[in-house]
Amino acid sequence: MNITSFVKSTVFLQNVTAITMESWLIPMDILMIVLTTLVVTISCVFLIIIILNKTCHTVIMMLIANTYLAALLFGCCLIGSSVFMFQNDVKQIQDQDPLCNFRGYFIYVSCGLHNYSFLLQAIYRYLTAVYSNRLFWQSRRIQILFICIKWIFCFVYILPILFTNGFTYNVDNQICQTPLGLSFSIIYASTCVYAFPMLLIVLIYFTLVRYVHGMSKHVTAANTLSRAKRELKMVRRILILVGILLTIGFPYALFAVISFFTTPPTHHYQIAYIFAETSLVCVLITSFYFTNPLKTSIIKIINRQTNRVIQAVI
Repeated sequence: MNITSFVKSTVFLQNVTAITMESWLIPMDILMIVLTTLVVTISCVFLIIIILNKTCHTVIMMLIANTYLAALLFGCCLIGSSVFMFQNDVKQIQDQDPLCNFRGYFIYVSCGLHNYSFLLQAIYRYLTAVYSNRLFWQSRRIQILFICIKWIFCFVYILPILFTNGFTYNVDNQICQTPLGLSFSIIYASTCVYAFPMLLIVLIYFTLVRYVHGMSKHVTAANTLSRAKRELKMVRRILILVGILLTIGFPYALFAVISFFTTPPTHHYQIAYIFAETSLVCVLITSFYFTNPLKTSIIKIINRQTNRVIQAVI
């Protein structure tokens, strides 16, 4: 080998490292792309229906639309990561591109936006039940303010990790993430993204349960008690959606705990992403089932199209 060939080979190996291909990686990448495409498609359809249908122009539907918008952004970020994994696995290389850290950043931002959107829904239900006479807290303006605060917080809270190079390129999983292990980055990110909003939703639920039980023991106007029970039912549904996220997304938490004591499986991120993306699809479908105005609108659209087809055939 001459000197020129040797130098070229050395430069190539510094930038791109060949990897041993495992047979199940590409099918897993394809499955992730399919799941994230479903998330993006479903979110887009629901958002379009809410925007175009005037019966969906209510405060609570605005909060639900905010959840679908966050799911859309989350899905787009996951598609970007999944396509990058797929390309590198097909080429059998480990190549970190300049956008890797930003993909990691936006995944945490969009995940936080999605989780905190459920917290906003729970807060609105609580305010409607407990402070039904204080219409200021239920107004569209104050809820838009809460949504804006949530978006600003989710874009800002993860910046310390980004600016301190907390995102590292995981060679085995072809992704930039905070490395699992007992560190400030993983504890801080997990607390802000998952623990804080989930615990607040649970707290709101049990506070509302106690409030409804207290009202049942005292003389209360029938419509006030009925409203409180209805809002409690809605918060229970939010809790179910959060439970789906936590249950199907459990592998990520499991790998994080394992990493505190030992090394997690080689492709732990890809395995965790499969479950997380599956949970997103399940949450969107379940949310559609729980959202009567959206369900009614879609049924009307289907019936209208069916009638047109029948009339055209006749």
